Amino acid sequence: MTALHQLSATDLITMIRSKKLSPVELVQASLDRVGQLQPVLNCFITICGEQAMAQARRAEQAIMDGAPLGLLHGIPYTVKDLVHTAGVRTTFGTVLHKDNIPTEDAPAVARLKAEGAILIGKTTTPEFGSQPFTRSPLFGQTCNAWDTSRTSGGSSGGAAVATAAGIAPLAIATDGGGSTRIPAACNGVVGIKQSNGVVPHSQAQDLFGNQTYVTPTTRTVADTGLMLQVMSGDYALDPWSIGLKRADYAAAARYQGDLHGKRVRYCYAPEGRKVSADVRETFDAALHTLAGLGALLEPFDAQDFIVEPIWRTINHTVWRSRFLSLVEQHGDTFSATFRRQILSAGEYSAVDYQEAMFARGILFKRMQGLFDTADLFVTPTITRTALPLDTDLFDPFEMDGTLYDGIRTHWYPWTMLFNMTGHPAITLPCGQARDGLPTGIQLVTHYGSDDELLRFASAFESAAGTFGQPVF
Repeated sequence: MTALHQLSATDLITMIRSKKLSPVELVQASLDRVGQLQPVLNCFITICGEQAMAQARRAEQAIMDGAPLGLLHGIPYTVKDLVHTAGVRTTFGTVLHKDNIPTEDAPAVARLKAEGAILIGKTTTPEFGSQPFTRSPLFGQTCNAWDTSRTSGGSSGGAAVATAAGIAPLAIATDGGGSTRIPAACNGVVGIKQSNGVVPHSQAQDLFGNQTYVTPTTRTVADTGLMLQVMSGDYALDPWSIGLKRADYAAAARYQGDLHGKRVRYCYAPEGRKVSADVRETFDAALHTLAGLGALLEPFDAQDFIVEPIWRTINHTVWRSRFLSLVEQHGDTFSATFRRQILSAGEYSAVDYQEAMFARGILFKRMQGLFDTADLFVTPTITRTALPLDTDLFDPFEMDGTLYDGIRTHWYPWTMLFNMTGHPAITLPCGQARDGLPTGIQLVTHYGSDDELLRFASAFESAAGTFGQPVF
């Protein structure tokens, strides 16, 4: 039999509804894995053991009573510790907020809870989600689920690791520049950044210029569709979600057809950037899989797609507005890397910020124009596998024997783009490199076509199969 921790939420739901599995049994199994793996992987800040078991017992009683059941009845899930959870501390990964307890749930959390899902813990994040690695003075380092000497990625590293290690099948993460997709690729799981507004975001301060997303992380495309089905929908306090058309994301994510006649544009890296030999090899195999599904492949020449300077000007200016006073008053509680990022934003003027916003609009138009002649755009998610655990954001990194300076612009040049433009982007495992770690492929469709993206992803996942398992 397949162990419980290897099963998808979709499979677990069927077992619970047929009374082959008790919510109590399932939640206890999740908490047992937390006890086993937390000392090794360090992917949780807060564990909700007693609360989760009490909810599991109520969920079991509801089944025995024949009560109506939610779509996710009895399914364990985790929440990144940037996302509000009522009555459960939300630290934002900082010592300064280690005792912060929100009074209300974020919409995504409230909607999972309303459908019967059971929170088992808050997963690790660097301070305010500020790095592509998951470390903080509050909790230390989060290790990769495949190799504890490598990074988990970030900033949703805890979410991706807990999912990859089978602690819970569903995770709420966030993505402001690749923070869901980078760790998903590092740990061999599925991570989506949906179109702006699909999942309401109640914590964004710049409602109209927002580039951050509350997102699902799962092990299968079907589970991602299930989470989007529950998390999406109109929300009066997020202008991007108001009146947004609903789609059947769960059905789209179960698509088992081919991609016959679909036009796929692909690119290894933006002009002037490189990918490792391993990533190129696994990406080529993924392209072969897409061709086998009937897709029509055509390369894309990504000139003038170095977006990191645009992203950094916008993002760091926002961070400086939010966090400079905290750094000035409580600097000793923050990491040197976080302080350096906030202080460096002082280099940007208001004109620099507005010019970056103009450039963001041009990027959107260019991406929309690409989809005039394509149904799908695909890239490697990251240019090489997970970096060594102790790598700092400002360190150079090695790829195929060459050192590269600039982790954002050389390790994940393709993720920030779609935070800028809002287009839906999903990463899926697409192979295993010679170092034993997973590689990822990123699929992107035109703005607002998240259901179509899930259909493409489901078709690829079915045809490509699996690529090994984490060591735990």
